[in-house]
Amino acid sequence: MIMKNAKTEFADRLREAMEAAGYEARPSVLEREFNLRHWGKAITLHGVRRWLRGESLPAHDKLLTLAEWLKVPPQDLHFGVEIDKKIRQQRARWDEGIGYQDREVFEAYLNLPVAQRKVVREVIVTFALAYSAVAEGKKK
Repeated sequence: MIMKNAKTEFADRLREAMEAAGYEARPSVLEREFNLRHWGKAITLHGVRRWLRGESLPAHDKLLTLAEWLKVPPQDLHFGVEIDKKIRQQRARWDEGIGYQDREVFEAYLNLPVAQRKVVREVIVTFALAYSAVAEGKKK
């Protein structure tokens, strides 16, 4: 299995966003449309080709121009939507899965001095490890 890096994943998202917006994902199209909209220094054909090939990433100001033009949130264009989904799932787990009593415990924990939080954390981890060992023993 080939692992893609951030640059090639960005290139894939850029091509998809261009096509979804009704543009051909070609360097000449990207260069023309980008430079029509960007108020900073123009990007060269070679520069946009490197974006589309996954050889480089645009600077922040250029990413914002791309996102505005293609009507895609800049974080989705840069990082993809998967990371946002994972973050939302983790937040939902905390928001939905914790009752008021647990929230009170977390608040009390956060109000402890650092040294005491460390002790409490070690106790919790020890209990969790003991529980998982017992649970594993029951499965066998």
